[in-house]
Amino acid sequence: MALPGAVFANSIGSTVLGETGTIKVPRHRMYDDDFIKRAADMAVQTAAGEGASYSDFRLSNFRSQNISTREQIIQGIWENENFGFAVRVIIDGAWGFAASSTFSEQEVIRITKIACSIARANKSVQLNRVELVPTPVYNETWNTPIRKNAFEVSIDDKVSKLFGINEKAKSLGADFCESFIWAVNEWKYFASSEGSYIKQDLHRLWSAFDVTVVDKESGNFETRDSFTSPIGKGYEYVEEYDYMKDLEEAVEHTKMKLKAPSVEPAKRDLILDSNHLWLTIHESCGHPTELDRALGYEANYAGTSFMTPDKLGKLQYGSSLINMKGDRTQTDGLATRGFDDDGVKTTDWDIIKNGKFVGYQTTREMAKFIGESASNGCAYADSWDHFPIQRMPNVSLMPGEKKLSLNDLIADTEDGIYIKGSGSWSIDMQRYNFQFTGQEFWEIKNGKITGMLRDVAYQGNTVDLWNSCDAICDKSEYKLGGSFFCGKGEPGQVSPVSHGSSPARFKKVNILNTSKEAGK
Repeated sequence: MALPGAVFANSIGSTVLGETGTIKVPRHRMYDDDFIKRAADMAVQTAAGEGASYSDFRLSNFRSQNISTREQIIQGIWENENFGFAVRVIIDGAWGFAASSTFSEQEVIRITKIACSIARANKSVQLNRVELVPTPVYNETWNTPIRKNAFEVSIDDKVSKLFGINEKAKSLGADFCESFIWAVNEWKYFASSEGSYIKQDLHRLWSAFDVTVVDKESGNFETRDSFTSPIGKGYEYVEEYDYMKDLEEAVEHTKMKLKAPSVEPAKRDLILDSNHLWLTIHESCGHPTELDRALGYEANYAGTSFMTPDKLGKLQYGSSLINMKGDRTQTDGLATRGFDDDGVKTTDWDIIKNGKFVGYQTTREMAKFIGESASNGCAYADSWDHFPIQRMPNVSLMPGEKKLSLNDLIADTEDGIYIKGSGSWSIDMQRYNFQFTGQEFWEIKNGKITGMLRDVAYQGNTVDLWNSCDAICDKSEYKLGGSFFCGKGEPGQVSPVSHGSSPARFKKVNILNTSKEAGK
């Protein structure tokens, strides 16, 4: 197949595309397990000789491929492989860190000594002594349970899939359609001076489309994204998802948007679908319960948190229906893995229990700040040359215990708006006051959907919103949403994270008209 308009972008050290468009053998397979273990042991032994009380070695290979199209044109094919290692040490209670993209025994020794020198230098400005809570020793391998490796599917096949989506959208009446497939594979090897040796092979995938319909008379246009979710699965997700059904609804509903009446500002009940609610969870629960943010260690990148340690175990965050868990083991979750980058075995735990704030996200270094004796496994670095920091696990709203379908919930709502899909959002630096929009807004009157609205946003604060929740659908309606790229840290890092929920209802929420707010 000819690839019109294709652009190939490869970083230094990335693999070359083969004749069928598939990626060649990844870099980490050039080294056998014995060599990698020997290199890790060299790092640990060298650090001990330099006076380190703790050290770890992390070798990683990050592969990413993005194919994007519009109509029958390839907008770009981007493929990257990023390979290297890092060494962390603790000397006299201070961290030292160094990394390299050259992997050899001599380089491991050199980089380890640099890390030790940095630790000694950091000691002079260290305010608090680094102390790690204990963790068991592991010698294990963990792989994302995929059925089909996206990197073993040819670019031709992926392009054909995307072209088919775009062509179908046009045949249904869309004026434009963009689509993409983005695949990521992280391979990691971790070893520590405590005796752990951990190997992980992590996969995730994101595939989506965006349709645009133009009103030829007025020149106005509306868009709607697909309701696909980025997910911790292989290419089987692309093969199983019903793109055609989603496309039919997307084009039809986008046409309806153009003719929908503008919403009247008021306080109304909201039913938030899972494919919308994930972002509200992310911003109003995921970020404010990051312990480093709550303690002020993470302030420059999007602020701190109103959920400070004095509120732990006391704050009535939501109604008694609200139960949220942090979970690094959730099936298909983007943040799911066997172990974090501190070598801690992943788990799940309560963040909100019956509406009360009861738990933070922690690492081995941070856990002791709130009197915890163990980490819940939230250390992550997005590259071999980045220091692991506390990153969000999959944070999910547990489904309701009583049998309740979405149709039942709509039938039980007298005057409300049902919101689907995530749109723009805004939240303050404390993760308290917010405003969210969506992609589809359906008016509910006397238990029935009566039509579509436009220009809808809802506004409030975190505690008021979650305390206004009076109904959550049962587990039959539970779905995952999430983000491929949650940003944090300086230098900036991105982390994948999922958020699951069933649709939920919130009473008397403040509704804004975005068009009027913009002065139109």
